[in-house]
Amino acid sequence: MKIEGKHQIRAPRERVYEALVNPVVLQRIIPGCEQLEKTGDNTFAATIRTGVGSIKGVFKGNVQLEDLRSPEHFRMVVDGKGAPGFLKGSGDLDLQTEGETTTVSYTGDVQVGGTIASVGQRMIQGTVKMMATQFFTALETEAQARKDDPPPKHGFFRTALRWLRRVIRSIN
Repeated sequence: MKIEGKHQIRAPRERVYEALVNPVVLQRIIPGCEQLEKTGDNTFAATIRTGVGSIKGVFKGNVQLEDLRSPEHFRMVVDGKGAPGFLKGSGDLDLQTEGETTTVSYTGDVQVGGTIASVGQRMIQGTVKMMATQFFTALETEAQARKDDPPPKHGFFRTALRWLRRVIRSIN
């Protein structure tokens, strides 16, 4: 299954890139991420609690960052397994400066199997889109935070309110 999208982040490209490759920040902003620890150069072990529709569970897996070209590009390779099934995939993230914002474009290929694959591609794509919106909304908050401030708090409701405020600002 192909996934792709673009998100505008109101923050400098360098700050956005730094957040995207920082495991401490990523653990805070990846929806459902319970643990993300470095296991080697640009390699991490992850534990994520997530689901699609009524099929939910904990996935354990690995994330590897490749082809790092700060602050414009990197490739992510992931694989994970859990009771609901498995996920394997890779994708490219490209960052471009557009005025005072950074556009993050992503493309990737994902394979899912097991019980989770039985819910259908449309439902999986809907879940991916929702999680991407949560992730990029939290990423923007992190990239805008000042370095000496305590880290921002995230969670479904906080992130949803931030997203809603952003939508309202764009309408006005």
